Amino acid sequence: MAETFLYLTTRGRTTGLPRPIEIWYVALDGRYYAVSERREESGWVKNLRQTSRVRFSVGTRADKGSALAETAATARVIEADREPELAARVRAAMDARYDWSDGLIVELAPG
Repeated sequence: MAETFLYLTTRGRTTGLPRPIEIWYVALDGRYYAVSERREESGWVKNLRQTSRVRFSVGTRADKGSALAETAATARVIEADREPELAARVRAAMDARYDWSDGLIVELAPG
C-alpha cells in the first residue's frame, strides 16, 4: 500500500495566494496533526499564524485525496506547555508512525 501524506494549503501571508505543502501527519480523535521541523520559521506556520483557515486532504502522491477529500479546517499551534497531554499523545503517534516528532505541533480541526 502506498504511503499517505497530508496535503495542506495555507494562504500566503504577503501574497494571499494558495501555498500547498506535502507533510507527514497523524490523525487523533477526528483532528489531524502535523509537525513543523523548522518550528516557527516554516513558511506554512507563518502563513497559518496569520490566517488560520486552511484546506487539506490526505492521500498518496498519485491521488492526493484518496484517503480524505479536500476539507476546510481551522489550524492552530499546540503549545506543549499549555497542553502537555495532547502534545505527548501527538508525539507518541508521530514517533510510532515515523520514528520522529521533534518540532512544533499544528492541529487541523475540520469544519
